[in-house]
Amino acid sequence: MIGGCDGARRGRPAVPVELDVGERETLERWARRPKSSQALALRCRIVLGAAAGRANNDIAAELGCHPATVSKWRKRFAQRRLDGLADDPRPGPPRKITDAVIEDVLVRTLETVPGDATHWSTRSMAKAAGVTQTAVSQIWRAFGLKPHLVDEYKVSPDPQFVDKVRDVVGLYLNPPDAAVVLCVDEKTQIQALDRTAPILPLMPGTPQRRTHDYRRHGTTDLFAALDTASGKVITSMTARHRSEEFPKFLNQIDKEIPDGLGIHIVLDNVSTHKTPAIQRWLVRHPRFSLHFTPTYSSWMNLIERWFSELTTKWLKRGTHRSIQELKDSINAWTDNWNDNPKPFVWHKTADEIFDTMAAYMQQIPHSGH
Repeated sequence: MIGGCDGARRGRPAVPVELDVGERETLERWARRPKSSQALALRCRIVLGAAAGRANNDIAAELGCHPATVSKWRKRFAQRRLDGLADDPRPGPPRKITDAVIEDVLVRTLETVPGDATHWSTRSMAKAAGVTQTAVSQIWRAFGLKPHLVDEYKVSPDPQFVDKVRDVVGLYLNPPDAAVVLCVDEKTQIQALDRTAPILPLMPGTPQRRTHDYRRHGTTDLFAALDTASGKVITSMTARHRSEEFPKFLNQIDKEIPDGLGIHIVLDNVSTHKTPAIQRWLVRHPRFSLHFTPTYSSWMNLIERWFSELTTKWLKRGTHRSIQELKDSINAWTDNWNDNPKPFVWHKTADEIFDTMAAYMQQIPHSGH
């Protein structure tokens, strides 16, 4: 027999298979996608072989399956196209959780609270709804409900919110030529802390343990500027956080950035960034341009991501017995970061941010926004 005209058994004609461009691309993607199940990948290869006009026996020999399997999925695809490659629902006992039970659990979860708590737990909901704790977990998981979690938000009242968002996002997504974009901020009052007893090391079956109390040996303030393109960071530490320290840090940036490059700085609305002294300094340094994030929108400043890395990976579980030891520790971590910098890539456009905020505002009655 020739081409696609034979079948799993001699004398039975094979069902012809023809693919359009979209179906072929989908089948090829499913066949090589790592997340596809082996069964789905095999079915895709069978259909692709059938569309190429190959015989069932040849396809079966190449893929290591029975010709009857090839014939089955060839027919299924010809009848139902891509949907036919999925497994049919298998018979089993009827589900015990009815639609009425699901609706009851959802209404209770979204519209009520228990009398002895601020939110439902799986146990309290199971007792109130008359179902098992496992059933409540399954319903919540299916509908993405997590009553035990609380997120935080703050709506910016900045009257120039839209303009500032477009300005900052534009710098991230389309940085100007012959210029660097730096995200600048201060992490104030970093404490040099030491535990009151030695830290017990990590052991098999036992986490690292430390005392809940500590000795405080002073604080330092950290200025940092993150280069959004390279990920490198310029830092400076001071004993105090005053308006005089910020121009000094700008002078340090001016020295470290090569001449001939413009410098665009993203920073927040702290009063120390807007003093008359800063305005005079900017007049003397025309290559500097300041871009302010909206009020209560520090999440737009990428340096906050670097501060988070510093805190979680280094400061949170570190011990320092003096301010100088703390400074040396931060400098060592910063040097290690700059040896292999990792830029934080901004993805969302300004319009996507506005759409997300609009969805939040619709959930807040009388928000005034």
